[in-house]
Amino acid sequence: MMEVYLDNSATTRCLPEVAALMTHIMCEDYGNPSSLHKKGVESEKYVRHAKEVIAKCLKVQEKEILFTSGGTESDNIALIGGAYANYRAGRHIITTRIEHPAVLQPCAYLEEQGFEVTYLPVDAKGVIRLADLEKAMTRNTILVSIMHTNNEVGSVQPIEQAGELIKRMNPNTLFHVDAVQGFGKFKIYPRRMNIDLLSVSAHKIHGPKGVGFLYISEKAKVRPIIYGGGQQKGMHSGTENVPGIAGMARAVEEIFVDFDAKINYLYGLKEQFIKGVRMIDGIRINGPEGRDGAPHVVSVSIQGVRSEVMLHALGDKGIYVSAGSACSSNKPSVSATLKAIGVEKQFLDATLRFSFSLYTTETEIDYTVKALCELVPMLRRYTRK
Repeated sequence: MMEVYLDNSATTRCLPEVAALMTHIMCEDYGNPSSLHKKGVESEKYVRHAKEVIAKCLKVQEKEILFTSGGTESDNIALIGGAYANYRAGRHIITTRIEHPAVLQPCAYLEEQGFEVTYLPVDAKGVIRLADLEKAMTRNTILVSIMHTNNEVGSVQPIEQAGELIKRMNPNTLFHVDAVQGFGKFKIYPRRMNIDLLSVSAHKIHGPKGVGFLYISEKAKVRPIIYGGGQQKGMHSGTENVPGIAGMARAVEEIFVDFDAKINYLYGLKEQFIKGVRMIDGIRINGPEGRDGAPHVVSVSIQGVRSEVMLHALGDKGIYVSAGSACSSNKPSVSATLKAIGVEKQFLDATLRFSFSLYTTETEIDYTVKALCELVPMLRRYTRK
């Protein structure tokens, strides 16, 4: 039986060179980067090099990179730290209905603290309308948070146009972008796109879990939400995760080598998969199917078969996928994103997410499509009984 991992939006396999570097640091160059002795200095060099790599990739300054424990913490610092640092200018925040819980939950918390949050709707492909954003903007809008790439259906937002609109209407409004799914799949340049805050997580790009970064424009006012030893200029107290930071930088370096060829390969897998599953009756593809969407995510609703049943049936064949998003918890729940794009009720609990990586092969795609073609009719007959 073949083993096929198609849950790369949840996490990716670590690159061997990333794992090797992290092992070396943990076993050899293990000093605390705040220590003044040789071991500490050696460790601190890895942190400094990582800032250089990431800043160069984004075309920003090294001092604008803040290391975090991942996308969730980056989002929380951006939302909560940004809101509290600017509340004297207003208490209005704008986001979308299809954000990751790492954005939606901080927004809910801020609403409890007296902030007003506007949630933008999306169209059937999961994309916001710029007219809705323009209408929602007020002189009291201090923060707009729009994800780059949706983790469930792969929709890509018009980030550059949104950034231009926001700054034209209010230059002081902070623009935050959750790029956890978009970074490494698209080239993102914060300054060109008028992005003040950008969240990224390493384990989505073949780096380690538990580490990420937040780009903070030097012009943006953000309060720390973690206090202690004053590391990272007081913005993120706590000893830096040096192995994780160095591993993330190595993954960033690698992901942009032969970038266009890699992305074309992913789009090819996506096209192959969609063409295959369309042979099955009662299949719905949610979100963009072509190059206007993410290259690595396909959301599939299967009429008459609950997602949990199909997930386990595929698992028995060695195929690992997700029922919607696997980023919040392992408990199944109705997707707010699927509701937002107008998916019919019968499909809400009958949707799987297939997500690919550079390790995914065409043979694995064929194997998965064949399994679906066999399983769907059988499970539908079983359900009717």
